[in-house]
Order: sequence, then C-alpha cells, then structure tokens
Amino acid sequence: MLEDVGYHPVTLPLGAFALRRSAVLETGGFASDTLAEDADLTLRLLRKGWKITYEMGAIAYTEAPDTVKAFLKQRFRWMFGTLQATFKHRDTLFRSRYGALGLVTLPNVFLFQIAFPFVSALLDVYMLLSLLWAGFQSFYHPASAASSEPNHTLLYYGVFLAVDLAAAALAFVLERDEDWRLLPWLPLQRFFYRQLLYWVAIRAALSALRGARVGWGVLERKATVKAEIGD
Repeated sequence: MLEDVGYHPVTLPLGAFALRRSAVLETGGFASDTLAEDADLTLRLLRKGWKITYEMGAIAYTEAPDTVKAFLKQRFRWMFGTLQATFKHRDTLFRSRYGALGLVTLPNVFLFQIAFPFVSALLDVYMLLSLLWAGFQSFYHPASAASSEPNHTLLYYGVFLAVDLAAAALAFVLERDEDWRLLPWLPLQRFFYRQLLYWVAIRAALSALRGARVGWGVLERKATVKAEIGD
C-alpha cells in the first residue's frame, strides 16, 4: 500500500493493492511483459520514488492449491514472473541512486531466489549421500569406518535446524498475533515443502537461462474458500 493514501484496514484479495491512481498512471499501469505484473508494478513504483508500506490490518482470502501438482504450477509461474520482473529492472542493481531497490531488494532476489536454492539443494543431496556412504562403510568395512562420521553429519544438520527454528521463533515474537502452534511444523517442512520450492526455483532459473517461453497456465478453481467478513 502506498504511503499517504489515507486508508483504513480493509478486506482485500491476495495480491491486491491499494494504490494512488496517479502513481499507477505515472508508471504506465500494469504491464503484460512478465508473469508477475504486480511485482513489476511494485518495482516501477519504487524506481519512481514512491514508498510502499505494508498494512498489518488487511485481511486476504485466497484459494490455495490443494495438490502438489497445482502447487508446483502456481509457484513456478510466480517464480518465473519474479525473475522476469527482476531481470527487467536489472539496471538498478547496486546503483545507489535507486536506494534500497538497487542495494537491497534486487540483490536479495538474486541471492535468495536464485543462488541459495541451488546451493541448498546441493547441501541436502550432500548430506544424504554422506549418510548413505557412512552406512555403506560401516556395513562393509566396520573396522576401518569412522563410526562417528554419520553422528557428526546429523549433529551439524541438527544445529542448522535449531538455528533456523530460533530465527523463526524470533519472527513469531515480533509478530505478536502469530499462532505459535505453527512453529513446531517448521522442521518438518524442510523435508518436503522446502524441496518443492528448490525444484521450482531451479526449474524457473534454468527455463529463464534457456530463454524458454512460459505461459500463464490454468489453475483449477474449486470455490472452497468461505470468507467470513465482519463489520
């Protein structure tokens, strides 16, 4: 939401904006050259010097994908569209005249949405192969195998999960109305949900490097969301 609009918390669909009409017209409105037109519009507004703020009181209702196939299709479009929007505004990268957009926002996208998924996926594969190799050595060469090797691997991974959980707990502390019952699910999502995001990010990056043509796609809507709108 743009600063100085003068709004009250309202119920909005996911991804909706409350924008100054003059600001949208100034930047040329929504463009059709990316699959993430909202991200592209946001970046263009920031380039023009507008400040966008987050409204904590806004409520969003959305129908989330309820199958892995639909989830992967949706997230691939989001990721590919974000890469398109980021590449479109690559000329702002590391240029101080664009402030946080060029010094923080775009580097964050390239680092955490492109580089890290590749590295994190490789680390997960390395950990799995290390455990399998340690098990193989212990079974076929028990005398020469280092019995503590798998324990070390598990210990380091456990420390990593603990740090990740602590960072998430800090976020819960900062978000006072957050549901703490969700926090214990964090370690579990690393063994399925996170791998799905790795796959999506890697596939989107490789598709972009190949110059593949990607369409909007069709997501099945089941009308399963029941909005309970109060006063």
